[in-house]
Amino acid sequence: YAGNADNLADVVNDPRYIFIQGNICDAEFVSQTLREYQIDTIVHFAAESHVDRSILGPRQFVETNVMGTFTLLEEARKFWVVESSIPEVAKRFHHVSTDEVFGSLAPHEPAWTEETPYAPNSPYAASKASSDHLVRAYGHTYQLPFTITNCSNNYGPYQFPEKLIPLMILNAIEGKPLPVYGDGQQIRDWLHVQDHCEAIYLVLKKGRVGETYNIGGVNQPANLTIVETICDILDEVHPNTAPHKKLITFVKDRLGHDRRYDIDTKKINNELGWQPRHTLTLGLRDTVLWYLSHLDWVNAIRHKQEFQGWMDANYKAR
Repeated sequence: YAGNADNLADVVNDPRYIFIQGNICDAEFVSQTLREYQIDTIVHFAAESHVDRSILGPRQFVETNVMGTFTLLEEARKFWVVESSIPEVAKRFHHVSTDEVFGSLAPHEPAWTEETPYAPNSPYAASKASSDHLVRAYGHTYQLPFTITNCSNNYGPYQFPEKLIPLMILNAIEGKPLPVYGDGQQIRDWLHVQDHCEAIYLVLKKGRVGETYNIGGVNQPANLTIVETICDILDEVHPNTAPHKKLITFVKDRLGHDRRYDIDTKKINNELGWQPRHTLTLGLRDTVLWYLSHLDWVNAIRHKQEFQGWMDANYKAR
């Protein structure tokens, strides 16, 4: 539902770019694509990813995140391992996962490392944990060369408007309430999407096969602090008659809402030399400015019936 071909307008004319639309649960489609284009590397981003959606409709998360991952793994195994159609050195299945597989942290617990036991608390997190285990199992059982990254919360340009940061930016611009779950003191680590992509590319090029790497933005503000910071930025660059903070509205908390996330990135820092380049303050400012200059892109999404129906179902009842 969040896929948007307009997001790829910058690369449409690049000769390396080929767009193929299909379902990752469709084994015939996946098999044909691997063989037609002699695919030697899969970077598996495809997933249902919104926790609230997983609470209201978990089936899609199991189908896409678990069965879709299984289908990709199985067809890659047949093509790469059974048929040995691709040189060994070129093969890589990279799985993009989340820090939510680790559960929730108490206030003074240490950050999650790659060795932290899994304890997923939402249907979304459980579906991603399941897919992580499948990837590892295919590596161990069938010698499918893989790497996994577990990232923290992403933000930045082109993020779907239902997510926290774009939702707050866009509601504030329009003078609508800024819904904050519970007391707003839930803590997340925030990672700029460009930093995330650069880290994944580095793992593909230099990461050790069979290893997992945590990727985080090295900051853990409360959700309320994020919303207040967005309001402060908008007061400066897009002032309203009243401070935007007056729009903050506390609503009924999410079911089973995890309290705190914190991710340890020492492994990717030390082994691969990666560090995030965006501070949260500058990253949020750039993101606010991006949405202000791309309202046509936003409105094209928000006018779709499915999007408005979801927003009504999730927020009006609170």
